[in-house]
Amino acid sequence: MAPADSGSSSGDVKVAKPAGAPPPPPTPAASHSSSSSPSPHDEDHHTLLATATSRLRTLAAQFLHATTPGSTSTSPSTSSTNNQSEFINDDDYYDVASDAIIQIERVRRYAAGKNKAAGSGGSGGDEAGPREFRHRFNYHALSPTAWLPRAAAIEPGALAVHHTTANGRLLWRSYAEVADRARGLAYFLIKHQYKRVGILAPNTPAFLEATFGIGAAGGINVAVNYRLKQSDIAYIFAHADVDLIIADAEFVPLLDTFRADRPAVTILVDTDTDATEGELSGPYDDAVLEGLLHDRETGGRGWSGLQTQARSENDVIALAYTSGTTARPKGVEYTSRGVYLAVLANVIESGLNCHQDRCRYLWTLPMFHATGWTFPWAVTSVRGTHYCLRKIDYPEIWKLLKEEKITHFNAAPTVNTLLCAAEGAQRLEHPVRVTVAASPPTAHLFETMTALNLHPVHVYGMTETYGPVTVGYHMPEWEQLPAKEKYAKMARQGHGFVTSLPVRVIKTDQPEGVLVDVAKDGIEIGEIVFAGNICAKGYYKDPEATRKLYAGGVLHSGDLAVWNPDGAIQILDRAKDIIISGGENISSVALESMLVTHPEVLEAGVVAVADSHWGERPKAFITVKGGRALGGDQVIEWAKHQSAISKFMVPREVEVVKELPKTSTGKVKKNVLREWAKGADRTTVK
Repeated sequence: MAPADSGSSSGDVKVAKPAGAPPPPPTPAASHSSSSSPSPHDEDHHTLLATATSRLRTLAAQFLHATTPGSTSTSPSTSSTNNQSEFINDDDYYDVASDAIIQIERVRRYAAGKNKAAGSGGSGGDEAGPREFRHRFNYHALSPTAWLPRAAAIEPGALAVHHTTANGRLLWRSYAEVADRARGLAYFLIKHQYKRVGILAPNTPAFLEATFGIGAAGGINVAVNYRLKQSDIAYIFAHADVDLIIADAEFVPLLDTFRADRPAVTILVDTDTDATEGELSGPYDDAVLEGLLHDRETGGRGWSGLQTQARSENDVIALAYTSGTTARPKGVEYTSRGVYLAVLANVIESGLNCHQDRCRYLWTLPMFHATGWTFPWAVTSVRGTHYCLRKIDYPEIWKLLKEEKITHFNAAPTVNTLLCAAEGAQRLEHPVRVTVAASPPTAHLFETMTALNLHPVHVYGMTETYGPVTVGYHMPEWEQLPAKEKYAKMARQGHGFVTSLPVRVIKTDQPEGVLVDVAKDGIEIGEIVFAGNICAKGYYKDPEATRKLYAGGVLHSGDLAVWNPDGAIQILDRAKDIIISGGENISSVALESMLVTHPEVLEAGVVAVADSHWGERPKAFITVKGGRALGGDQVIEWAKHQSAISKFMVPREVEVVKELPKTSTGKVKKNVLREWAKGADRTTVK
């Protein structure tokens, strides 16, 4: 909630009071002639306090109504009048509440004065002293959009974008150029009154520009995974109520289903070429130019005419949709404040600003995934260079790592596994910080990456936490540990981010809403929960799901973990992925971590299969390193006699497949593996 606006010279706050609210208590006079003189202030001060307190309760009820998802814009007391002028916005609520609090303080001081007068026999009086000078000079709304014009003002010529376009040309753009194009898009959106803007594109300069342009126009960014089915894409854009879609030319056909249902929604096509106008440019470039012209024709205010600061920090700036592997995707509401504070945490935890030269960030992580973990804003905030990639191409990634001296990239364990095994992989001359998340990594992977001078920064989070929200801090004393023990510690999910509250692990056998921490012994298993600044506002159009998400006042992850004595958490599994075999709980994550230590195994995915004797047993699906021949029986024998796998954890079956089914962010699709284990077709990856 924002601080109150500056008051008048008397310090009083002038706002429209909510209809139906109790009248304010009378203001005590500056002085009183005597305690016996008739005066409205002789009313019992307990009644005055009760009146002011009642007023605060009324305001609180109206505020909760106004901010409850799905509620109307009128307060409960005005719902029958449809008088929109009586609606109280966030800032006015603060002012009205502050006014009531001041009244309570005046009553308290008045009562204290009367008591003093009564005790001394002298005259009472208002001893409140000078009135508070109320102002907002120490406040501005936190908004990540401001970082682009800021970067352009500080270093206009700094390289912002390096990109190989769809037509095969190498494109460079400075921060001044990117800021101008984002500004042009913003004015285009304002001119045509577009508020909810969909994005269907790979990691292109247009995607980056749109992230800032939509925010600057006061709009909401709705980026969608282009690997989804047409029906899922249509559902998300319809659910989000988008009125414009910026689509890369390659993926426009994916909008056929949506366009058939909503033909009135404008599709703005980006051709992703090195041209900004003329034959090779497209509708997106034309829109940028139209917006720049609109700015000139309406006073040429530039960025000062845009929303570089959000009107309210709690306004939604983006909807990030969940993967929807088991149910319909949910629209997670990201606020300006949440994004801003997540960005600050990512700058710190991923070390984006710790180089003598600028950060050179490689876009291996999809920008559509949880708004790219907020890294479009984070890299821009430190005036880093965005190396955009249309697709994952491992030879191209190694080329850029070596030739462009990339300093940072983000990727799931699967992407890192395949990168380390790709042709051309070799130890780099310079270190690269790799922020790893999306699924629990193995200690073996971290050891492999480090040998190539790819230094993992292990983070963990979910769409509902703006991406990463915990980090596995590397402790200097770990360098004295045996390698396997050191990398095992590095693979833990760690502690809460610097701008978040500490992460907790709670018991799962409690009634809903009851929070009891597990022991910090690294043994007792519980659910990971979060609280604080970088938890999402809620689910769009789904108040019941939001309530469940925040049951007990914390954000529930659904991930099972232990809490170690040093405070670091360590994921064992999703609740639904735990395998219960003969009364023993088997973590599929732990078993997968052990299986990939086999010298010929590249990846592993483990699920439960029914067993007449034990109830459930593990079944493993594995992929094999290139050019190797390996059978499932060989892996089982190795697991029994040569590995560190406990006897009860040894898989009943191991099946070698060409490829594991994965989400767009590299997570193994356990739901598909479960279907495969029941006999579904393995020849296609769903």
